[in-house]
Amino acid sequence: MNCSQLTLVVCIASISLTVSASAPVVSIPAPDSIARSVPLSQQARSITVKVISQDFLGSGILLRRNGQTYTVLTNAHVIQAGDPPYRVQTPDGRIYTANLSQRLNFGKNDLAVLQFKSAGSIYAVASVGASPTQGDAVFAAGYPAVEDRGKKQSFAFTTGKVGLVLAKPLEGGYQLGYTNNIKNGMSGGPLLNRRGQVVGINGMQAYPLWDQPSVFADGSRVDAKLHQRIIRLSWAVPITKVIQMMPKAGKTTVTTVFNQAD
Repeated sequence: MNCSQLTLVVCIASISLTVSASAPVVSIPAPDSIARSVPLSQQARSITVKVISQDFLGSGILLRRNGQTYTVLTNAHVIQAGDPPYRVQTPDGRIYTANLSQRLNFGKNDLAVLQFKSAGSIYAVASVGASPTQGDAVFAAGYPAVEDRGKKQSFAFTTGKVGLVLAKPLEGGYQLGYTNNIKNGMSGGPLLNRRGQVVGINGMQAYPLWDQPSVFADGSRVDAKLHQRIIRLSWAVPITKVIQMMPKAGKTTVTTVFNQAD
């Protein structure tokens, strides 16, 4: 290589380095990789809300967003525990007035939907997963009720596994039994899989105070042996049941935003 060729190579290299140094490097990870890099407990917290009337009623799931309108999924028994107006407290601590959706009919399933509008803040919404099978790891989230009004209500995140999947649902649509400990107030909160996807809606605690016979949704009674297995588990309504009953939301925007509570 002669001198003129060497000079040309050095000049080209210098130009290349200058362009590389001046050009901004932007890395935009895919939503799945973002979710995998964030702890499951934080993912759960980011989509879990408090449902409030005059007092705290229970938990809920940020299920969908359409423009400024958010859809919150919870249990019907959570809504029935208080009177309107209802309010939703989001993970950042803000409180919004919420309306009970009248156009959705979940029949006798223990499900209800609230909607609220947020003009200034964007919140994460749930990613929906397929129904789990027996033995799968699951994670339950929500806000347990506190007896002392002066005590701060803490977010709870419990681990466990699916202990039983019933061939037909119990009253209220409950079909997923799991070993996670859920407490009063966590009703309406999400049950998630390892990928952070919602697979069910918490609603029924293990070891009920009144040991009444278990009854299927069709009115038939559960046999005594199966009943003993049922009462040892917490129970959720499968999210697949919700999706089947809700109208398609073509304009729904799924936003991966992990909000921290105050």
